[in-house]
Amino acid sequence: MEQITVRVPASTSNLGPGFDCLGVALRISNTITITRSASRHHFHPRIVSGAADRFFQEARRRAFSFSCSIAEQIPRSRGLGSSATVRLSILLALNRLSGNPLDQLKIFQLCADLEGHPDNAAPATFGGFTVVQGTASVSPARGTRYACPTVQRYGVSPQLNFVLLVPDLEVQTSRARNVLPSRISHAKAAENCANACAITAAFVSRDYERLRGVFADYLHEPYRARLVPFLPGVVAAAEKAGALGAFLSGSGSTICAITLQDRDRIAAAMKRAAGAISSRVIFTRADNHGPRVVAVRNLQSTLQN
Repeated sequence: MEQITVRVPASTSNLGPGFDCLGVALRISNTITITRSASRHHFHPRIVSGAADRFFQEARRRAFSFSCSIAEQIPRSRGLGSSATVRLSILLALNRLSGNPLDQLKIFQLCADLEGHPDNAAPATFGGFTVVQGTASVSPARGTRYACPTVQRYGVSPQLNFVLLVPDLEVQTSRARNVLPSRISHAKAAENCANACAITAAFVSRDYERLRGVFADYLHEPYRARLVPFLPGVVAAAEKAGALGAFLSGSGSTICAITLQDRDRIAAAMKRAAGAISSRVIFTRADNHGPRVVAVRNLQSTLQN
């Protein structure tokens, strides 16, 4: 029996105005172990079986049975890409056990399609700061769909700190997408484009001071504030305390602040602004490595030895 363990990083996506296209991998991870098995009596959650079925279909490999265990560090339904880490881990592990028939870009594209949006799949697959490109179509139910999306990826300096306020509040991505309007004004769309471009330029140049004042969003945050009502207050408090900017991480409920200094003061300000909402703070930095295969074993050989 072959066994493989894969570690995949969390991610914060959108970064305010970069809806469904900008993301950063973070140094928090989920670790998934896949063991090839002769038994056919393994019952997997839908997220696992769905990724496995799609892999075997796209790779044109005969399906085989496997067991799966997940060690979770990433909070679920908090806008930190937990589901993307599970799907990507399954794809990567099965690909390795099948002789690597799919390349990295194809695996990313499968993960993005399974997710229904590419903004977590990209940083989880490639690490660092990522920008997704592709021909997009928008579906309220499944989000922004990309035909064969491609990615530009850039490293992020370890000087940049990410302060995550993680409330004791789950937000399902499907629900967060259902509150979005079908139309916004031309002026708001133009401002979003300008801000997303400014964020991209700052990350590519590593001139992070240029991030100040460019996280304002009009595509999703004003509407998702219905689900996370303390969002505006926490963002304002973080920026007043010295953060370069703050935004709803993915569809929430986590709120992420980015800073070069004073992370403790910023975290305290965010906690105060959240009021009576139970929450915890996670300090982290960008993960520039992406997924890692941390162990590959032949269990039969191990048992014989």
